[in-house]
Amino acid sequence: MRAIEEKVNSVARGRIADLAPPAAAFTMHRMLGSLLGAGAGAALAVAAGYQSMSPTGQWYGNTFTGLVPGTRQLALTYDDGPNDPHTLRLLDVLAKHNIRATFFLIGRFVRQRPDLVKELVQAGHVVGNHTFTHPNLIFASAQRTRMELEQCKQAITDAVGQHSALFRPPFGGRRPGTLRIARSMGLLPIMWNVTGYDWKQKPAAFVENKVHRQVRGGDIILLHDGEDTKFGADRSQTILATDHLIAHYKTQGYEFVTIPEMMASSAPA
Repeated sequence: MRAIEEKVNSVARGRIADLAPPAAAFTMHRMLGSLLGAGAGAALAVAAGYQSMSPTGQWYGNTFTGLVPGTRQLALTYDDGPNDPHTLRLLDVLAKHNIRATFFLIGRFVRQRPDLVKELVQAGHVVGNHTFTHPNLIFASAQRTRMELEQCKQAITDAVGQHSALFRPPFGGRRPGTLRIARSMGLLPIMWNVTGYDWKQKPAAFVENKVHRQVRGGDIILLHDGEDTKFGADRSQTILATDHLIAHYKTQGYEFVTIPEMMASSAPA
């Protein structure tokens, strides 16, 4: 805001330099009020847009984004599955390290391969709601939002029965109404604070470096075992990165937990 004020002041002074002193003062006051108002409005609009997509933003309602920095827990989360064959290959890596993770599933893929969801649950992992078709809920009506959540919830229920009440909005996009609808359905909004950027199909080393630069302890790490636009996406680099990340942070004394476990540890005793 200070930069905006300085710019406005400079422009305004240049435009009224040739006015008589009383007129200049009056005109300066009016111009600054108008321009600063517009600047503040623009800044607020930018901030509001950022908050609608920011994984840690809380303007539009509380979401769970992890624990206090320095906590010796990490939660691996995977979006956009289930996905064949990479979800099962990821399960092998997690089993090798005896780690449980949290998977946010797309309902239409659950309908396509409910057997993969059963494998997840049988292995002790937590599954959550990531809508039925993966729309950006910022642009979805209330009716569409509720339908997406209900259909995904039903698809998972049909596949495995009772499951978690966790919900993650696609792309992280949400409005105040999005979270109100989710909570009215008994769903708990879960975001993240560490991003692996693995959806960009980057090498495992790239994903690992991104995670290393952000981890502070108590983090929720966002990775992907699938892709929202198609079934069968190649997530081999995510699997490799997962293997390396677990090995690295275990040697650093970190414990890997599911989201419900992390939330339970954050609750007052």
